[in-house]
Amino acid sequence: MPEEVVYDEWMSEGDALIWQIERDPLLRSTVVSVWVLDRAPDPSRWRETVERSVAAIPRLRQRVVEDSFGIAPPRWEIDPHFDLGYHVRTGRVGGDGSVRSLFDLAAPIAMQAFDKDRPLWEFHLVDGLSEGRAGVIMKIHHAVSDGMGMVRMTESMVETTREPDAEWIARRDARLAAQHQELRSEPLSELDQLREAVAHRADSFAERAARFGRALGRGVGHVAANPVAAAERLRDKAGSLGRLLQPVSEPLSPIMTGRSLTTHLDGLIVPVEALKRAGKATPGGTLNDAFVASVAGGLRIYHDRHGASVEELRMNMPVNVREGAEGQKAGNQFVPARFAVPIAIADPTERMCAIHEIVTRLRAEPAMGMIDDVNTLFTRLGSRIATGLAGSMMKALDFVTSNVPGPRRPIYTAGARILHMYPFGPLAGAAANITLFSYAGEAQIGINTDTAPVPDPDVFRECLEEGFAEVLATGGGEAATDALSEPKRAPRDA
Repeated sequence: MPEEVVYDEWMSEGDALIWQIERDPLLRSTVVSVWVLDRAPDPSRWRETVERSVAAIPRLRQRVVEDSFGIAPPRWEIDPHFDLGYHVRTGRVGGDGSVRSLFDLAAPIAMQAFDKDRPLWEFHLVDGLSEGRAGVIMKIHHAVSDGMGMVRMTESMVETTREPDAEWIARRDARLAAQHQELRSEPLSELDQLREAVAHRADSFAERAARFGRALGRGVGHVAANPVAAAERLRDKAGSLGRLLQPVSEPLSPIMTGRSLTTHLDGLIVPVEALKRAGKATPGGTLNDAFVASVAGGLRIYHDRHGASVEELRMNMPVNVREGAEGQKAGNQFVPARFAVPIAIADPTERMCAIHEIVTRLRAEPAMGMIDDVNTLFTRLGSRIATGLAGSMMKALDFVTSNVPGPRRPIYTAGARILHMYPFGPLAGAAANITLFSYAGEAQIGINTDTAPVPDPDVFRECLEEGFAEVLATGGGEAATDALSEPKRAPRDA
């Protein structure tokens, strides 16, 4: 985790909105990562690893405290009753000890709501996997961090070799010590809460007023220089904001319609280089274009198998905005972008081109820079209204995709090599979430489906495999691998 990361005492407006809308359980936002290890970690080193992470990362020992006066967003406060044993648990996988059994164990853990009086995370160390392997189930509330932030947070838990030398350990510990932040350890009295809430709201208002003033000054200059162009920019921004916030009444899919609180976890593995080559087969194409086009192709195949014809589906794709100094702040740093994705394009190259154009246009939306102001407006309306508005935009999503880059080389934790790190993003109202995490040359893809709109998750996964095969073939790459097939023996350590 970079030394520049700053943990604010107050929730950002975006994090506060994620927190607020959980009054509707269908909008819960829980991020889960399932690791497969080549062997069980050393018990004492594992505990030291977790203790080191808790000491280095403030959010792991902080709980959320609501502003009882409704003036400011919630605060992060040290949990006076913090109990490491509550958050770090052990278990044993059932069944045949396969990855499928590990996913089945992780699913109900992912479904359970957090105890909101405690820090919002859990680590489950799991033994009993076949071939002497072990597993880790990591569960963190989305209000704590997004996927990119979660990668940073877990850097204190991993090592670059199975048995790091003393020099490497000293450098790591010095880096963690350098980023230490002094935190308020005593709870605030009600009077202090009121005083600080008013001060925080005043500071936030002043900051926004200053930003508005600067924008207004530039705007006045632009209007004076070219009033027609200024009017067009204002119109474009208003239209862009309307597109980002437009409520929708129902999913575009005619078959993935119901919603429930029951989820199913699955996975695929794709070679990163093969996915990159496929993306580059189109002008300006990227790995993400190939990834989204593969998912879109799989959804077309899934609908075809059910005799349903569909031209497009509504997707949510978080756009990372970690840039400059603001990018070093803890918490969520993304803009949720909803848009219709063409599903009916059978040719994978044409599909990638179409998706590339849509995503490029989306990133240039004028309203993308206004998301903080929108979040502020939502949270100021109160949790009931904010939940209703968010639900009107999220429950009709057909699917979510997310792409998170991870370590390029194998990493270890407490003497165990991490073979796979499957990411599972929250559904938060969608029928499916397909998240890609690149690690050690593999695109490890977590598939989280709601069992009401997707009652046949095995078929859904098979269709996604076919969608990836279509796209990978454009770059001459090998097809996706079912993550549940028993693994090859782990390569020897160098």
